[in-house]
Amino acid sequence: MTTNGTVNAQRSWELAARAGYVVSGVLHILIGVLALRLAFGSGGEQADQSGALSTIASTPFGAVVLWFSVVAFLALGAWQVAKAIHGSFGSNDTGARAKAAGRAAVYLALAFAALSFARGGGSDASTQTADATAKLMSAPGGRLLVGAVGLAIIGVGAYHVYKGWKKKFLEDLHRLPSGTAGPVVRRLGVLGYVSKGVALGIVGVLFVTAAVEADPSKSTGLDGALHTLRDQPAGVVLLVIIALGFVAYGVYSFVRARYGRI
Repeated sequence: MTTNGTVNAQRSWELAARAGYVVSGVLHILIGVLALRLAFGSGGEQADQSGALSTIASTPFGAVVLWFSVVAFLALGAWQVAKAIHGSFGSNDTGARAKAAGRAAVYLALAFAALSFARGGGSDASTQTADATAKLMSAPGGRLLVGAVGLAIIGVGAYHVYKGWKKKFLEDLHRLPSGTAGPVVRRLGVLGYVSKGVALGIVGVLFVTAAVEADPSKSTGLDGALHTLRDQPAGVVLLVIIALGFVAYGVYSFVRARYGRI
């Protein structure tokens, strides 16, 4: 029989996991703001997770927020690990478990990144990506592996676009907020998922380019992808749209923290 202590522990874990969505929302909004600054040439921090975490670290209570982020991302990552192992909502669907495993990897990586900044470290995500690509490329069949990583990221980006365009993200919610907020959340989700998907697609293309040209420096992560987008014809306009999309995704993440299936 489940004890009250076990129930309370699970509720606490769920609350911490939901806080992970809140922190994710904050990071996406900051990335969107940094991308807007990039679009208008004001420079500053990199428009990626390292830039967002660095921005948090520079605030008066940055260390507290970062440690909170570590705990929240660890809780959410562990929750996704449990879903990957045991299934969720009464489903043993292999695809759902695989997606949970992928989300677990993302949230645990974010926990590690937040921990690095909380301890006073932190590093350039673009440089880390290029260095990791160089190491992978030096392995036997490395260029093929880098290309495969790029194609996988493109696939993830395409899935985000599909999920947004077809409003599949609504399946992640128990329900929408009542009143006029419901349609607003729906639009935010569409813009957020499609924009993030496009950005991830560009990241994937840069990995493929690095593999084809045998040049690890081409794979520069999200910040490099947004710089690449900005430098294209009409790139500034497109970058502004993508930036607003990241902000929209962040706001949707707040809603998911409250109304989402966990």
